[in-house]
Amino acid sequence: MTPRSATGVDRRTFMRYTGALGAATAITAGLSACGGPSSTGDGSDGSGSGSDTIEAGLSYPLSTGFDPMITSGATPFAANMHIFEGLVDLDPATLAARPTLATEMPKKINATTYRATLRKGATFHDGSPVTAEDVVFSFERVLDPKNASLMAQFVPFIDQVTAVDTATVEFKLKYAFALFPSRISVVRIVPKKIAGADAKAFDAKPVGSGPYRFVSAVREDKIVMEAYDKYNGPHPAKAKKMVWHLISDPSARVSALKSGRVQAIEDVPYIDVKGITGKDKVESVQSFGLLFLMFNTKDKRFADKRVRQALHYALDTEKIISTALLGNAEAATGYVPATHPDYNKASTVYGHDPAKAKKLLAEAGAGKLSFTLLLTDNGWVKDIAPLIKESWAAVGVEAKLDIQQSAAQYAKIDKGDFEALAAPGDPSVFGNDADLLLRWFYYGFWPENRYGWAGSAAYKKVKSLLDKAAAEADETKRKDLWAQVTDMVADEAALYPVLHRKLPTAWRDGTLTGFKPLPTTGLSFIDVGRA
Repeated sequence: MTPRSATGVDRRTFMRYTGALGAATAITAGLSACGGPSSTGDGSDGSGSGSDTIEAGLSYPLSTGFDPMITSGATPFAANMHIFEGLVDLDPATLAARPTLATEMPKKINATTYRATLRKGATFHDGSPVTAEDVVFSFERVLDPKNASLMAQFVPFIDQVTAVDTATVEFKLKYAFALFPSRISVVRIVPKKIAGADAKAFDAKPVGSGPYRFVSAVREDKIVMEAYDKYNGPHPAKAKKMVWHLISDPSARVSALKSGRVQAIEDVPYIDVKGITGKDKVESVQSFGLLFLMFNTKDKRFADKRVRQALHYALDTEKIISTALLGNAEAATGYVPATHPDYNKASTVYGHDPAKAKKLLAEAGAGKLSFTLLLTDNGWVKDIAPLIKESWAAVGVEAKLDIQQSAAQYAKIDKGDFEALAAPGDPSVFGNDADLLLRWFYYGFWPENRYGWAGSAAYKKVKSLLDKAAAEADETKRKDLWAQVTDMVADEAALYPVLHRKLPTAWRDGTLTGFKPLPTTGLSFIDVGRA
């Protein structure tokens, strides 16, 4: 039986949150201001600097609110790591699961039943206790289809959540899901009496149980947070305040670091990496974040997988990486990068082979292939675009480039009005296990509504393998099933990565303690203090 759970995100949810495709970057929702100044205990609005304040430069403005049930903006998503807790959270740097509101990882009672116990004395930022009722409410609002929660697609295996007592929660699953203990990290726990009373107000001024409490936010200016003094969890705030300056201009962001205005910045432009020296440190961390090619398999030009394969073989990926990304990426040799714990080298690896590309095109009867390639307008994608065109021209393929904002391109795609797409993607902001990463692109919405793979035998096989892996308790067998999926999606190349990017982060040496760059978009100051 194929559970409803395994179908992935439904169309209603995805149309509402289609902008979460990239690194959960901007969608077109507006947010002019979130809340207003709030007392910080010293008479200021929380925006002052000092040795007790962490100041950072973020690259994206506020494009969504903060409600963790629906947040898809990169910046509020990162802020929520500090404001909210889950029963289980992921370590920001390693993405390993660890208990936070729960006293330990959820305990398995049987194949479809788990229990979790809440941390004694945990409170929300309004001072009210965190109870099992709040946990039940938090999961139920995510699972309610009326709420169109972006997180629902990641926990569809949950059948029922009940409060055993004020501090114990029991989960009943629709079917066995081996990754349950870590996967529930996607659901952040919110106060029922606040989020349930006025969801819109809660979205603008969030209240969680994390080490930092929300003070204020202005869309293209800053987010202010301060330490929550009553926090009693495993990761207390190590700075009194945080001010996140929202600096979308790359040069201004680098200048803010070099001038000492901020202690850390994300998304360092590749061209500026070598220029960050002296007191300022920079590190590029390998991420899952990929550039992928997606083809409309309903288009007769791309119905034959040999054409799709040929276009991958034709790409001079190493030149793309060295020229456009200045070496800050790794060519894809599997669906996930080689640094990923679930990495499997695909049986088909697309090295630069123009002769093979021409041969495959000839065999498929596509000797004079011509089409329009949609691309998103991310700076680094625009740098790559002419190199893709050049690689394909070298094997006799003519590609017209159409570069626009993500929202515009996906509007065309969701109407079926496209031929091929090159775009970034990174679902690892939601979780790093292979099941989640594979299902994002190969189960449900994407293959069924975007690249037209639904009726293929290969898609049916991929779904079957992923469902089998989800219920498999043996880790070795589970990884073998994921490896089979990787081999299939690589061979089919309906949607497949070209490369996985490295993410450069910079910080002022000696100003922060415990700071680590992340393998995803955003910055984390969990367990980080001012030096």
